[in-house]
Amino acid sequence: MKKRLLNQVILITGASTGLGEQLVYCAAQRGATIVACARNQIRLSQVIKKAHQLSGRPAYSYTVDLSDPEQIEQLVAAVTKKVGPITVLINNAGIGQFENALDIKLTVMEKMFRVNTLGAIYLTQLVALQMVAYHQGTIINVASQAGKIATPKASVYAASKAALIAYSNSLRLELRPRNIRVTTVNPGPMATDFIKKADQSGKYAQSVAKIMLDPERFARRIIASIGRGTREINAPAIMEVAARFYPLFPELGDWLVSRPVFNRK
Repeated sequence: MKKRLLNQVILITGASTGLGEQLVYCAAQRGATIVACARNQIRLSQVIKKAHQLSGRPAYSYTVDLSDPEQIEQLVAAVTKKVGPITVLINNAGIGQFENALDIKLTVMEKMFRVNTLGAIYLTQLVALQMVAYHQGTIINVASQAGKIATPKASVYAASKAALIAYSNSLRLELRPRNIRVTTVNPGPMATDFIKKADQSGKYAQSVAKIMLDPERFARRIIASIGRGTREINAPAIMEVAARFYPLFPELGDWLVSRPVFNRK
């Protein structure tokens, strides 16, 4: 079990902190060759050093801004040349800002879509073309429970993640005959720096403390799904129940989501 991912080349975006960092460590413990990507090269260097210690195998880091298509192209070309074909892609990078829809700036909207949606889609396209040639591979797209149930002050972020979920659902059907598995991951609030950056007041983190996910435990769950054809991973359970309930009773769902008990931003 420990070396189940031996000889797998796993590319993980947003790998310098939070869930991405834990995904690196968890995959490394199972013998994978890690390719970690993020914008923070200093943090990446530290993460890669630990990954190498855990796996005993080479580990690689690349500084990349996923809002820039040219950098994405350069990343895939560099990894393919130096490391080899990417067998597992985990699109984990994401940014968010909790702000009223009428107040959020266009530059912020564009950045969220370029990183959360377009960057992930373009990187997936380039890597999937390699996977098709080898007739195997796994793509894991980290979306969000916000993409299933939008709440006040998360309109643009929710829209970017809902688009990623829809893309993943279609991609899954297209790539299934090619022996390429697509998994969508939809976490709720998680104890990472993401929440601190999205809501600098700190009130949201305090209000959802009881259902906050632990990134290390959740990373283990994601890595364990590789090779199993898992369609979706959803957490916490209470939010997934709500997501299934919402489409059946949308008006009641709107009312509940607008109440303080559910709207914590």
